[in-house]
Amino acid sequence: MLTIASKATRTCDGVSRRSFLQVGALAGLGVSLPSMLAQRAVQAATGNRAGDVNCIVIWTQGGTSHHDTFDPKPEAPVSVKGEFGVIDTAVPGVQFAEILPRFARELNRFGVLRGWNPGNASHGVADQHVLSGRRFNPGIHYPTMGSVVSHQKGFKTVMPPYLQLGTSLDNRFGGGSSGILGLEFNPFTLTADPNAANFTVRDITPPAGMAGERVQRRRNVLSMVEQLQKQSSVQPKQFDALDENYKTAFDMITASETKRAFQLELEDPRLRDAYGRHRFGQSCLLARRLIESGVRFVTLTDGGWDTHQNNFKALKDGRIPPVDQALPQLVMDLEQRGLLDSTLVVWLTDFGRTPTVNSASGRDHWGSAGFAVMAGAGIPGGAVLGATDAEGGKVIRNEYSSDDIVATIYHKLGLPPDLHVQAPDGRPVLLNEGKLIKEWV
Repeated sequence: MLTIASKATRTCDGVSRRSFLQVGALAGLGVSLPSMLAQRAVQAATGNRAGDVNCIVIWTQGGTSHHDTFDPKPEAPVSVKGEFGVIDTAVPGVQFAEILPRFARELNRFGVLRGWNPGNASHGVADQHVLSGRRFNPGIHYPTMGSVVSHQKGFKTVMPPYLQLGTSLDNRFGGGSSGILGLEFNPFTLTADPNAANFTVRDITPPAGMAGERVQRRRNVLSMVEQLQKQSSVQPKQFDALDENYKTAFDMITASETKRAFQLELEDPRLRDAYGRHRFGQSCLLARRLIESGVRFVTLTDGGWDTHQNNFKALKDGRIPPVDQALPQLVMDLEQRGLLDSTLVVWLTDFGRTPTVNSASGRDHWGSAGFAVMAGAGIPGGAVLGATDAEGGKVIRNEYSSDDIVATIYHKLGLPPDLHVQAPDGRPVLLNEGKLIKEWV
């Protein structure tokens, strides 16, 4: 459901006098749609500028093992190297874990960072730090990258600038949220499974039986209520602005391009098969469609990567195959459509996992080494950057932090390195202090 809400007074039982005007619930936005869309009037002039770069971030929540993916240690003892063998990649001398055959074949399309030092091994804090580029500070809620892009660049079309697929993101410490920028820059969050046969978007698709005429009638009723309030208000200009925000909200709901962005059935079934008929694959395909429709930043979340037990079975039989199928396909699809130069694709996770396999055939949290993957927007394909020691426990060459990764992403998206915003109390806040990954820019 989608609620077109404002700061209207509520009755003593907590029910707004506008509650009967619901078209749906804006849980996906986390805020009222009009407040989020208020920025459009100010930022519409940005438009779809030449040279704009968009971003798709893949967030595998829980901490994906670097040993068992992109940084295997085949010469180490079994207690370190684990159960997987290795395979050669498209780049001579570089090997990946055997469960990544497509990534190995398509390495020339990606850059892999083996020199990432997470500097943290705690869930929640990781979601905040890795996705914002600033360490957790209880006094300043630093915004996630998508919110910063939304705040700085605004709307290109009727679609929200920042959209999140799935809910596998720990926000206890502000991860994935807009922080000091304000609620209107939180993501539009899509919870439905794009692979489901009856896939609909509850904030966009009207409930069954609700025709467009009914939506229009509710729009007219809302207009009458606002007119009554406006006549008795001493702030007519504020109501005029609110009217424009409501109009924009309805335009988003009813726009044909909005509906079309979510209609995966319009895609060639063979392409859908290539992505994989699973949630992760169809989410990657949907991410591409959202970028095409004007969304600037998409975060695709995927959970289940906290493999303290049965690490090898979980990765081989569940977590890795969809990613190994769909993520390279996404990059290839973007390239074939001429979108890869203007779309940065990034795979990030909480942290790495312990060099030593534990007694439950799992790996625990590890805050000193991990991986990151990037493609598109000028990232050099086939570049494997950095190295860890013989056990994969610490970075020994080309070490970069989460702050550096975010600084590089901002650079690719055209945001300045010394980007400041104003906190609610008026203080200037520096959003990133990282250095660029110079080999990739």
